[in-house]
Amino acid sequence: MTYSPEIRERLERDAKEIIGRYPKTRSALLPLLHLVQSEDGYVSDDGQEFCAEMLGLSKAEVTGVATFYTMYKRKPVGDYHVGVCINALCAVMGGDEIWEELSEHVGVGHDEATPDGKVSLERLECNAACDFAPVMMVNWEFFDNQTPASAKQLVDDLRDGKDVRPTRGPKKLCTFKEASRVLAGLPDDQAGDGPSAAGPSLEGLKVAKANGWKAPEA
Repeated sequence: MTYSPEIRERLERDAKEIIGRYPKTRSALLPLLHLVQSEDGYVSDDGQEFCAEMLGLSKAEVTGVATFYTMYKRKPVGDYHVGVCINALCAVMGGDEIWEELSEHVGVGHDEATPDGKVSLERLECNAACDFAPVMMVNWEFFDNQTPASAKQLVDDLRDGKDVRPTRGPKKLCTFKEASRVLAGLPDDQAGDGPSAAGPSLEGLKVAKANGWKAPEA
């Protein structure tokens, strides 16, 4: 795969905007990897070469970073990348059961996509949302308090093209490529849409207010 002149021009324009935010160009590597992932659906060889060229790095340097972080994919994922938390708390609350039933239901394993390219699955170590365990994410948006039944229904709805909305965050669920573009630093104007904290996340704040507790002053 080689980028067409039109795609190359668009990538260069976006890359230059991103690179201009950093005093040292190599600091833009992480967002640039997200940028090429937003084009290809994974970090392709062409994408790595593009990043290396734009930043004056060797391809080996780019590959070393791209293969270190699990958020950069080495093969195409689905339009909707579904992560199931199997870390300690989510696991004991049902995360392991969710993963096993969902993987069997969809017919794919870790970092594998369905033949139609609609959905891929990933075993995640932590979604940083323990107060809503067991938690799943779709393209890094939260789906809280899941069960095997709700997880399977969620994936079925995604594959059927139904309107699926995260528990918290924006009302519109973007595709994996669109999410990668946002992570590259090119916003979709949904950052403030929907609640970011709710329910159990706010219990401590309620207790503090009821007791008149305040953070120590500097």
